[in-house]
Amino acid sequence: MKIAIAQTNPIIGALDYNLEKVACFIAQAKQKQVDLIIFPELTLTGYPPKDLLEREAFINHSLEVLDKLIGQTKDIAVICGCVERNFDHDKPLFNAAIFFHNGQVLLRAHKMLLPSYDVFDETRYFAPGKSPAWIDWRGLRWGVTICEDIWNDKDLFPRQLYKCDPLAQLAQANLDVLINISASPYHIGKPHFRQYMLSYLSQKYGFPIIYANQVGGNDDVVYDGNSLIALPDKTFLIKATGFEEDLAITEFKKGRGIKIDTSLEEEREVLDALILGTRDYAFKSGFKKAVIGLSGGVDSSLVAYIASQALGKENVLGVAMPSPYTSKESLEDAAQLAQNLDIQYQVIPITDIFEAFLKSLKPFFDELPWSTAEENIQARIRGNILMALSNKFGYLVLSTGNKSEMAVGYCTLYGDLTGGLAVISDVPKTLVYKLARYINREREIIPFRVLTKPPSAELRPNQRDEDDLPPYSVLDVILQEYIENRRSVKDIIEMGFPAHIVKEVVRRVDKNEYKRKQAPPGIKITSKAFGYGRRYPIVQKYTDFLLKSLG
Repeated sequence: MKIAIAQTNPIIGALDYNLEKVACFIAQAKQKQVDLIIFPELTLTGYPPKDLLEREAFINHSLEVLDKLIGQTKDIAVICGCVERNFDHDKPLFNAAIFFHNGQVLLRAHKMLLPSYDVFDETRYFAPGKSPAWIDWRGLRWGVTICEDIWNDKDLFPRQLYKCDPLAQLAQANLDVLINISASPYHIGKPHFRQYMLSYLSQKYGFPIIYANQVGGNDDVVYDGNSLIALPDKTFLIKATGFEEDLAITEFKKGRGIKIDTSLEEEREVLDALILGTRDYAFKSGFKKAVIGLSGGVDSSLVAYIASQALGKENVLGVAMPSPYTSKESLEDAAQLAQNLDIQYQVIPITDIFEAFLKSLKPFFDELPWSTAEENIQARIRGNILMALSNKFGYLVLSTGNKSEMAVGYCTLYGDLTGGLAVISDVPKTLVYKLARYINREREIIPFRVLTKPPSAELRPNQRDEDDLPPYSVLDVILQEYIENRRSVKDIIEMGFPAHIVKEVVRRVDKNEYKRKQAPPGIKITSKAFGYGRRYPIVQKYTDFLLKSLG
């Protein structure tokens, strides 16, 4: 029997587009004499459709598309993720997988475990399936599950989130094969763990696991694909390519598979995710070109590289906007970067505009000393210029702030936060440098001086980031422990960090939630990103209480 995994990149809500894509994959599979083709979770709607699921017209259209797919597909069996109605007294929909052949539905599987953590919110829309689904077909017993249904093993996850384990229940039905269709988001290390988990579960239960995962970027989330078939002997029958669409076909028969390693160098994996996320955000939003403010620093250099890879060098404009405090070296580095990337490059000085602002504000600022007010005016002028170029020429503005800055509010509302996509807002500063050095591993693309000079916003004379922040090597560890690992202030201090630094970092993280709420969406690459996956109130006093109680 020949099986295909169709690792597709849908557009959320583009139901007819998604149907056409599915039909194209089916046509390719039929040319290869495939018997069964398997598509990821919610393939027809795209994942996650969020509150589109509350619109009756959307549900009706998605069901019409499903009926059309079932009716037009001949001479090949299909498993496809979709939405189905629930007519019981519960949420009105199921997250479903439909198994059909020659116009006949052979099996309907409904997702039993509905995640409502991090970027997931499925209990808002779906009712849980009542029981695991399996079918006898072509002489084998097939179990069909959806994403989270296999993420509750008591040995892999000691703190189980759900009362039942659908996979353990299915194992009692003497399965020959398990299928899991999925939309499993990427974060650093996730593909490697997922491969380990699937191999472990296949060994534990003694049957192959066919895993079909979505690929592509949808808003702030990237799906890495890496679909595969795990065998009980710790080998793999096949693996789809990571971070791109693929049709992975194999002859499904008993026997030993191959040893594979889905893990990449961390830098390559993260760059692939950021490039894919940027490309899909632009394409799916209708943008072909992007504009970036080039400061001559490492953050904007990294974003420019990612944009050139995602959109093509001919579709990227870098704009340097020097102020009175911009160094000659920074302008030289920005120009050199643009030349190395072969992107368009323009210089728009802001000194005259800045002086006009100061002149207009002088009666109000009077003789008050220089402060962040004057510094931020420069950032806001640059934001205005970038948005003017966007409005005039249709560029997508890519903002360049990193996670370390976003975390502690070292950024300016309506200034460097301006943009349609915050490409590296989930990339800590120390990782920014690692990615830049990786990009330069074969030849100098990001100018060497960018990687060695002290980072600076250049908004006042001789400014350095570390005048206002702890060293990034210290800051990033504290941020990771507090945000991603959710350690307490007390625990982080006990790790050996100075108490006053830890308390100040935590205070700034929680104080600046209001800024992050107004920032552009960013591409998630860590286990806990700002935005939809981290839901903290803007106005809260627990942090003040906590820090006072620690003395």
